[in-house]
Amino acid sequence: MNSNNNFVSVESQTERSITTGKSETRIFVKMYVGAVRDGLMADMGVRNWATLCVIASFMDAQGNCWPTQEQIAKGLGVSRQTANKYVNDLLEYRWNGEALVTAIKVREGGRFDNIRYTVFPVSNLEIFNRVKQHRHGSHRHG
Repeated sequence: MNSNNNFVSVESQTERSITTGKSETRIFVKMYVGAVRDGLMADMGVRNWATLCVIASFMDAQGNCWPTQEQIAKGLGVSRQTANKYVNDLLEYRWNGEALVTAIKVREGGRFDNIRYTVFPVSNLEIFNRVKQHRHGSHRHG
């Protein structure tokens, strides 16, 4: 297994310009080699992997995502109908018997349905380093 148990991490980075003083926060989705070496990518297939990465790009620190079908379709480069099929396939996918992503329809104001996706830690997605733990002095030399 991958030594740090991460397959994908979502991280934020804030940069401040020395010349203008303006700050810019950027978000990155990084893939770790363990996703390939530990078999997750091969097991889920490239379509589910791409869909997971697009949805992950909308995550907050709790793993919740609120992308629209249009945003998912644009991120995947496919039609809304195709994106909907890809999302449904991902929702049915299981890694070690557990769902990676769930979707819940949320009714707002009695007239508008919004879908909240939740990405679970079982997928080894790490959000903003919330799970990362460093131990000092625990390395063995020899």
